[in-house]
Amino acid sequence: MSVSTLNPPMTAARPRAALAAALAAAMLGFFVVALDAQIVNVALPAIRNDLGGGLSGLQWIVTGYTLMFSALQLFSGTFSDRVGARRAYAFGMVLFTVASAACAFSPSLPALIAGRILQGIGAAMITPSSLALIREAYQDAARRGRAIVYWGLGGSVAAAAGPVLGGLLTQLDWRLIFLVNLPVGAGALVVLARVAPSPRRPVPFDWVGQITAVLFLASLTYAIIEGAHIGYSSPEIITLLVACAASAAAFVLAQARGTHPMVPLELFRSRTLSSAVVIATVTMAAFYGVVFLQSLYFQQQRGATALETGLLFLPMTGLVALLNPFAARLMIRYGNAAMIAAGQLLMALGLLGLWLVPANAPLLLVALVMVPVGVGGSFTVPPIIALVMDQVPVETAGTAGGVINTARQLGGSLGVAIYGALLAGHGFMDGLRLGLGTTAVILLILTAASLALRNPKQPQH
Repeated sequence: MSVSTLNPPMTAARPRAALAAALAAAMLGFFVVALDAQIVNVALPAIRNDLGGGLSGLQWIVTGYTLMFSALQLFSGTFSDRVGARRAYAFGMVLFTVASAACAFSPSLPALIAGRILQGIGAAMITPSSLALIREAYQDAARRGRAIVYWGLGGSVAAAAGPVLGGLLTQLDWRLIFLVNLPVGAGALVVLARVAPSPRRPVPFDWVGQITAVLFLASLTYAIIEGAHIGYSSPEIITLLVACAASAAAFVLAQARGTHPMVPLELFRSRTLSSAVVIATVTMAAFYGVVFLQSLYFQQQRGATALETGLLFLPMTGLVALLNPFAARLMIRYGNAAMIAAGQLLMALGLLGLWLVPANAPLLLVALVMVPVGVGGSFTVPPIIALVMDQVPVETAGTAGGVINTARQLGGSLGVAIYGALLAGHGFMDGLRLGLGTTAVILLILTAASLALRNPKQPQH
């Protein structure tokens, strides 16, 4: 059999089909991961009524997923580079879909938590590999930036639909919130079959780096989540933070001295990439912190139900989904740096608006004031990711995706933890205003710093 038979030449139509398939698979992957993160929260009371368990058990339904998703981002990114993004994505999607079915048919709370942990592992495999699929398919930076915006659109649609869909499905049966993942996962795998095979980077496995990275991220994420409940001065949290610092030091040492490091430290010599990581962390801390604060404000301070709260978030999340394609045109016209700065400025203005709104303001007014926060975030994240993907060659796209998504996840966890501590230490409304005002100032400072960013030269393939 000839080589040409094994690898038939691509026609002019085939590349377009392969591009569309790669983008569709990436969007579906990010959509189902983001949807699962949003849809579960509103179903927690119904789950407790059916399966029993106290507050700690319900927290682990969320924490089990978040912990695995955050801790395995770096591992998943390097795994994607080594086995190929297409294969890593398929493995993650199959695991996520099977775990979703296990969650839907869970007979007990421990079984549901175990299913959520498996979902988190699958989701961690999907996210970096979905970005790597885009990096592999789109060689032109402008088209790649547009594709990343549409990738973000998948998450934006999920964020808009998640709370409302979760509320509606829970009224029928909470198990439906997990079953809805099955057709999406099956569709993503069908589309993936049309994606071109991914390149691999067959280098030795960095066991020390992988283990220390997982220990560092797991201990930090767990300390952030649990510290908000049991106190950051408790012996358990202090022990976790010490373990976190030790594993972080061991990880950096392993990357600096290792022959085949999982995350080459040369990546961070780029001021563009290092700045993007910082901006992504702060942006996600602001966004998820606001979602956390406003969810509590609507329900605890204003007496809104879970479904009403989801509807109050709809102006913000819905407009984000509508404006996401428009962001692609702005990125092409004005550049990534200008978009990042504009997005952060919008977020800061939205936070200042929430800071100024009276505590008894009409709920619809508060919901409308939240809109700039969501729109600003949607204008910030895609150009950040585009900058990072432009900075790295194809063979390390998964690793870069793991780095930037780790920053985003840790930022979200830090935002919730810090805002939670402010509420506990200063009272609800005073803590809310302190958190909003401080974050707005930080974003304004980063807005000025973002203007100094420059699009990097295209890496060699």
